[in-house]
Amino acid sequence: MAMRSPSYSISFLPALVLLLANALLVAQSTTVHYYDFVLRETNITRNCTSWSLLLVNESLPGPTIEVHKGDLAFVNVHNQGDYGVTLHWHGVKQPRNPWSDGPEYITQCPIPPGTSFMYEVNFTTEEGTLLWHAHSDWTRATVHGAIVILPKEGTIYPFPKPDGEEIIVLGSWYSQGDYPNADLDEDLAEGNDVPHSVGFMINGEFGDFINCSKDSTYHMYVDYGKTYHLRIINAAVSDRIFFAIADHNLTVVGMDAAYTKPLVSSYLMLSPGTTIDVLFTANKTSGRYYMAARRLCSEATTVTNFDHAVGTAIIQYSGNYSLDSSPMFPNGSLPSYFDYYAADSFDFLLKSLASEDHPSDVPLNITTRMFIVASMSKVLCSHHKCVSAPTTIGSSLNNQSWENPSTDVLQAYYNNISGVYMADFPDYPPAFYNWTGDDVPAASAMSDKVTKVKMLEYNESIELVFQASNILLGAESHPMHMHGYSFYVVGHGLGNYDPETDPLSYNLVDPPLVNTFAVPREGWIAIRFVANNPGVWFWHCHIDKHMSWGMDTVFIVKDGGTEETSMRGPPSYMPPCEDSYNIARMKYRRLPRQISST
Repeated sequence: MAMRSPSYSISFLPALVLLLANALLVAQSTTVHYYDFVLRETNITRNCTSWSLLLVNESLPGPTIEVHKGDLAFVNVHNQGDYGVTLHWHGVKQPRNPWSDGPEYITQCPIPPGTSFMYEVNFTTEEGTLLWHAHSDWTRATVHGAIVILPKEGTIYPFPKPDGEEIIVLGSWYSQGDYPNADLDEDLAEGNDVPHSVGFMINGEFGDFINCSKDSTYHMYVDYGKTYHLRIINAAVSDRIFFAIADHNLTVVGMDAAYTKPLVSSYLMLSPGTTIDVLFTANKTSGRYYMAARRLCSEATTVTNFDHAVGTAIIQYSGNYSLDSSPMFPNGSLPSYFDYYAADSFDFLLKSLASEDHPSDVPLNITTRMFIVASMSKVLCSHHKCVSAPTTIGSSLNNQSWENPSTDVLQAYYNNISGVYMADFPDYPPAFYNWTGDDVPAASAMSDKVTKVKMLEYNESIELVFQASNILLGAESHPMHMHGYSFYVVGHGLGNYDPETDPLSYNLVDPPLVNTFAVPREGWIAIRFVANNPGVWFWHCHIDKHMSWGMDTVFIVKDGGTEETSMRGPPSYMPPCEDSYNIARMKYRRLPRQISST
């Protein structure tokens, strides 16, 4: 399991300067934590092969950040790798401070090799489990870890205190360990399909069913009759994942660092970036039981070129019993690769706790409505190597396919730099059609490669409907993630959204409060939030292949009328935006990374 990094004081000058500059914020915080994250190439062996991979503090998963609700953390990232990297604190709202949010070319440029950058991570309303991960290219394949947010000092969980807890991080593996960014860059340039994972991991290990992995399978040791708090994180790059424990039910009590009404289920569905808090009671016959992770393939059932491997770990009861037989596998509870119904059923049952101590606050008076079609697309191919010229595969929101600028959007917005982005992202698609039908107009398959953002006034109440599309027969699930906010999922359904009848069934009492939620394959979701966090915030599909193809946009929330409702100014240092680092990065990625095979 990923180790938990101790918080401690740092005596070097930059931290002191940053601390003094934020003295007021620190004084209001319960506790201040400091972490050192060192990124460097580290030799590890998986699946019979040794590789040199970029890790944080030589750990896969990386170190765990542990805080209480209301705490403040400073994470000093030392980039000792050979290319630029950024980190994102997934699900942390970062009030008024997008400067520390992390997505490359949105709120910052990559941290250059041989330099450091201090992130300020301010925990406010979050309570439960989140994750941190790299937010540059697909570096998060190996650069990710857990965030544990305990209840505020002097308060308790809204459920009986468990006897123990365990962090379970689900991850994906590419090209038998080879870093995927080199292939990704080449595929995007030539218009090819992007890399596919070749294995799934639980706490950095493949488990019993992968070559050379049985001796390193992760074990969780339990005592009969005790209840354990499992903090389960999907850190996979591009895969929604089913999770189950053989012969044991799981009780969901939280999702995305917000509490839910208890939901008892034999399996879980986690989108990339989703975190779920569950209670698990060891109440079965003493023995060994597999926990297992299997991909949901949300494409058509005719698509079979995906990773069929199942990642496993072992729940092992204490006591005297024979270890000769294999652990029990969750054959009856772990859904199959194409079980869309199981995925949607789990998502649609979630509700927020909506208690006195953890109330629901759904916006009721909507001032801005948007309808966004998430789809695969064709985009014009401007690169001479494009194998399918004049168009290439892409993805889009309302036929706008995002293109990263060379200067990050936040810097351009704050400094009024023109020509970096356009403030005219459309509220509606350019044409309406049968979104989930097979006969889609050819013109609707074409998207523009643009850098368009949506401007919001401070304190606007937003309702946004995401509709999945079957353009190019590419109906898939799209887990949408919003930076800087959590949002209420007030409605969902299969088929085409009906603006007359579907709002009648909205849940405005206790809908789930999340930061990532999947638009169903051939379906829709309706979400609501209040734009009360000024700044520049990324919106994107958290399946990274879709994000890389352009299923992204940016919301810029304008300042309110006071200092407390306005975005903070930048820190004294931000990583520079220079093409030289991109050139160096590209050269590095073409070097061989494999060390040896056994």
